[in-house]
Amino acid sequence: MPETEFFSVRNVVKRYSSNIALDHVTMGIPEGSIYGLLGPNGAGKTTLLRIINQITAPDEGELFFKGKKFTSADISRIGYLPEERGLYRKMKVGEQTVYLARLKGMSRNEALTKLKYWFEKFEMQAWWNKKVEELSKGMQQKVQFIVTILHQPELLIFDEPFSGFDPINTNLLKNEILNLKRQGSTILFSTHDMGSVEELCDHITLINKSKTILEGNVQEIRMRHKSNLFEIGFTGDPAAVLQTLNGDFEQVDLVAEQGMHVIKVRADHRFSGNDILKRILPVAGITSFNEVIPSMNEVFIRVVESQHN
Repeated sequence: MPETEFFSVRNVVKRYSSNIALDHVTMGIPEGSIYGLLGPNGAGKTTLLRIINQITAPDEGELFFKGKKFTSADISRIGYLPEERGLYRKMKVGEQTVYLARLKGMSRNEALTKLKYWFEKFEMQAWWNKKVEELSKGMQQKVQFIVTILHQPELLIFDEPFSGFDPINTNLLKNEILNLKRQGSTILFSTHDMGSVEELCDHITLINKSKTILEGNVQEIRMRHKSNLFEIGFTGDPAAVLQTLNGDFEQVDLVAEQGMHVIKVRADHRFSGNDILKRILPVAGITSFNEVIPSMNEVFIRVVESQHN
């Protein structure tokens, strides 16, 4: 097992009656990384998170923490923010956060000191004596985020942490997650938000129909799925550009505006971006040239849809 793997899942299988929720899923999370766990609804993500948190047990396979077999004693080293929030609605926020911090082994004084820091940072001081049921969904999520990270666990697991947040609070939480990474935390991040994956994640595993269908470094995955598509900005006669490319290159899109034009062209394996430039330069002025790399959202859709064909 590579030394860089902080937490790993090896050939995990989980069955519910005749349904296979996880089918030999393997995943290795590098230390100090943000690792994305992706997949459509029903793919098996939640089942895997429940196994990692020892809420349920696998039927087959093993989990390892820092190279050693993962045991119930290691649960205190994990902070878990589930998609289904779990605060006591009738309890006051301050009283509840102290109580949950004590359950994680913190002294009352230590909990109060750290809670004061976070409540001030998130401008939540006025919430201390409010009941949870008086808070909006987004406010409750902030409270549970603080409770999740307060005891400074070595592995943080966030399941759809931005659900219900407005853009400002989503950005606030993203910055805090990046800060936690910079401070040495290892983070497992389960989401449907592919934009957040590109912003935050170093590596991903994509699960579909209970199986791992894609894994690796985010940028390397995007590069593997590129399709020799190029976007060229130019000045000059669009008709002349189309004529010089005709026959060897596939025109995907052309936006022709007064004085400035943008064309998208796909080249097959015989040609490179340089070949496109050589064709266009004699008849037009090049203002920009970029290879179009697919987004993680495009990769996600393409790979999942290929499973259905």
